[in-house]
Amino acid sequence: MKSLIQQAIVFVCFTTLAYGLQNGLARTPPMGWLSWERFRCNTDCDNHPDSCISENLYMAMADRLVEDGYRDAGYEYVNIDDCWSNKTRDENGNLNPDSKRFPSGMKALADYMHKKGLKLGIYGDFGSKTCAGYPGSLNYLEKDANRFAEWGIDMFKMDGCNVDISLMKKGYPEMGQYLNATGRPILFSCSWPDYERGKGIPIDYQSVASHCNIWRNFVDIQDSWDSVLKIIDYQANITDQWGPVVGPGNFSDPDMLIIGDYSLSVSQSQAQMAMWAILAAPLLMSNDLRTISPEFREILLNKEVIQVNQDPLGIMGKRVLQISNTTEAWMRPISDHWAVSFLNRDPSTSAEISVSLDKLKLPTKKVEGFDALDLFTGKYYGYMTPDAIFNCTVAPNGVTFLRFGMAE
Repeated sequence: MKSLIQQAIVFVCFTTLAYGLQNGLARTPPMGWLSWERFRCNTDCDNHPDSCISENLYMAMADRLVEDGYRDAGYEYVNIDDCWSNKTRDENGNLNPDSKRFPSGMKALADYMHKKGLKLGIYGDFGSKTCAGYPGSLNYLEKDANRFAEWGIDMFKMDGCNVDISLMKKGYPEMGQYLNATGRPILFSCSWPDYERGKGIPIDYQSVASHCNIWRNFVDIQDSWDSVLKIIDYQANITDQWGPVVGPGNFSDPDMLIIGDYSLSVSQSQAQMAMWAILAAPLLMSNDLRTISPEFREILLNKEVIQVNQDPLGIMGKRVLQISNTTEAWMRPISDHWAVSFLNRDPSTSAEISVSLDKLKLPTKKVEGFDALDLFTGKYYGYMTPDAIFNCTVAPNGVTFLRFGMAE
């Protein structure tokens, strides 16, 4: 006997297939912190000691994750990005961290994370050099996988600069195999489909999902609302291609959360958080947790929104309705509930939403009634019959994010 939510999943034509990388990791979208968008490739520790790519930066962010409640909310990865290594490999062909910026070494940094109940991620590249010109893993895949395991690394992001993109279909699966062969659980983050997309190469998402825990599929996010919307639009237009292979063990990655950085307002930050939850996206913050304002911290720690993102069914939501040129509705089935996001792109005017529940792809023919709760404000909309019209107001450049449940 199928449960109601399982019937609803079939009803709305969301299907999750078992293509995932079988390493036991990323059963829900990974959560944590990543340095790139906020701190880029700043290696000048003499002039910028608090914001350069160094062990001190990652230890400071780890401290904040623990002390400010992020770890307990699920943010467990602290991820290093480009520019961490020496400019050349050593005489044995090994990668090593820059000794001035990482004087304790990577093993000590990983130990620091593990003692705090956190995990350490690291960055590399499939090509001869990383995007910033540091040594890549081309011809060193197995050696680098073993190196990362020796250090106690928990996530590996492999970029795709400085290499023949046609080699990725073979190289990325090989790296996944080498990581698994180390015997250490290392979550594998791939940039493979994004590079194929950029060259117009057809992407085999079943293969990607078979070899990667998470995968980047579009351009890097920038610290702007326009960048967030551009990524959302790409997701909306292409979701049907990879939605069927998203699920426990493998998730599409629309890139970092920029909440608490310089550009997004509170409403825009709520919108990014809600949309990443609807998309079953990794929640990897890139911000300065030492200086973040309370209102942005509250968004990032919203338990109800995180619960949607971390739903164990792992189903990726999709856009179900374009209400106007500036407003749209997205829906994601979650365990015994349905998450709905109304997004307003208009920067100056609130959106007045009035829409029937069946247009939101809710299972109106299978449920006697619904309750709806706003996950940011806590507003309860009361009992609604399946033929009801739902009404709400969405802030300019904002979102109304709701959980619809079966009414008792």
